[in-house]
Amino acid sequence: MSNSNSRLVYSDEIGPTCRKCGQLLQKCRCDNKLPNRTKDDGIIRIQRETKGRKGKGVTLVTGIPLEGDELKVLAKSLKQKCGTGGTIKNGVIEIQGDHRDLLLNLLQEKGWKVKKAGG
Repeated sequence: MSNSNSRLVYSDEIGPTCRKCGQLLQKCRCDNKLPNRTKDDGIIRIQRETKGRKGKGVTLVTGIPLEGDELKVLAKSLKQKCGTGGTIKNGVIEIQGDHRDLLLNLLQEKGWKVKKAGG
């Protein structure tokens, strides 16, 4: 099938593809291959989101200037302080439930500049 109008709809064998051109990310020639991390302006942003979670709310913490094990340790301590679960996805800490006020105070105590983001 070498028809130029056809494109692969689904396959779990080929790996991640570009959203623009449909090629493998290794072969992609587009400008925006992968979304980069948020701008590192020194401000940690805390927001609440329910999108894609069947109405369940999570608190997102973005812009943290840590990576790897340091980020995991911080996420673990924040989850323990909130008394809930969570995860780290693409450098963003997700805490289950609405804990914006508590997280704002905890991160400010650590000396970081923190803002509430979103509505």
